[in-house]
Amino acid sequence: MEIKRSGSQPSAKGPEAYFTGAVRIDAPFNGSGALSAATVTFEPAARTAWHTHPVGQTLLVVSGLGRVQRDGGPIEEIRPGDIVWFAPDEKHWHGAAPGCAMSHVAIAEMKGGSAVSWMEKVTDEQYGRGAK
Repeated sequence: MEIKRSGSQPSAKGPEAYFTGAVRIDAPFNGSGALSAATVTFEPAARTAWHTHPVGQTLLVVSGLGRVQRDGGPIEEIRPGDIVWFAPDEKHWHGAAPGCAMSHVAIAEMKGGSAVSWMEKVTDEQYGRGAK
């Protein structure tokens, strides 16, 4: 058994190449196999770039109000307690609502040494459409 104590790892800033706005990544971990996860906190209107995951991704919403969208679909609001599943290779993005921060635990499996393929950033116009 191993316990990683809260605060024992420093927070990391979400890289500008993959995120728009202020994003903090905490408690990243890799399981005994190909599982990886982290708690990700988005300040209001912050979001990921478009991306895919080779084995899919699960989000567990912890706090705040967020938005998710898969390519070609509507923007959906997400709230604490919601669980979001993105299928393997499904192009999508996720982040906070315009006026409220949001935190989620992001869980993905690696395939071929990678858990994510990053793409273009979500534009302000794309982010502004849909749910408010």
